[in-house]
Amino acid sequence: MTEQLISVSSAQDGAWKTAVTQIIRAGERMDQRGWVPATAGNISVRLADGRIAVTRSGGHKGFLTPEGVIEIDLTGNPLLPGDRPSAETLLHCQIYAHFPHTGAVLHGHSIAATVLSMRTKERALYLADYEVLKVFEGQSTHATRVAVPIFSNDQDIARLARSVSLFLDEMKAGYIIQGHGVYVWGPDMDTALARLEGLEFLLACELERLKLSPSFQGM
Repeated sequence: MTEQLISVSSAQDGAWKTAVTQIIRAGERMDQRGWVPATAGNISVRLADGRIAVTRSGGHKGFLTPEGVIEIDLTGNPLLPGDRPSAETLLHCQIYAHFPHTGAVLHGHSIAATVLSMRTKERALYLADYEVLKVFEGQSTHATRVAVPIFSNDQDIARLARSVSLFLDEMKAGYIIQGHGVYVWGPDMDTALARLEGLEFLLACELERLKLSPSFQGM
């Protein structure tokens, strides 16, 4: 019996270390691309046993250490007293609860997402005819149009989550919080990162197209 408990504990420790490593590497990659300035952004991984590893509040995601990742339950409560996840962790938990097969959630603050979401009066950004659209779930051709919903920024995260919940099933490429940043997820970290990079590439393309437009030049 004791040997079985040791074996289970060792397996759990190994899974936790893997999740922490994935989060650290994702933070470094996002930082290299300028998507997590200062202490912005947050990153999480759901383990097979249901535990959630998430970045601690207030840390720079490009310089994470294992101590910068904490364990929470599905409601966002830390398992160790004194640990403090970001208030936005509730948005991660919402995604995990709604999509049982989600294994990783990424939140970044890029220039393109911030500027485009603040400039438009629409409730979504629409991305069409890009080859990279095929990185998103259910997309098999460039000849398509994908909506990325935009939600007003709100410091009341529970209220923001209620707004997001109405549209989760329709989200193929994640969503944007206005003047804030994007949320993207996937069944594992590699897929989530690919989708984040795909979305950020497309948003950067849209920003460049806006800069080239006569109306922009005349502002």
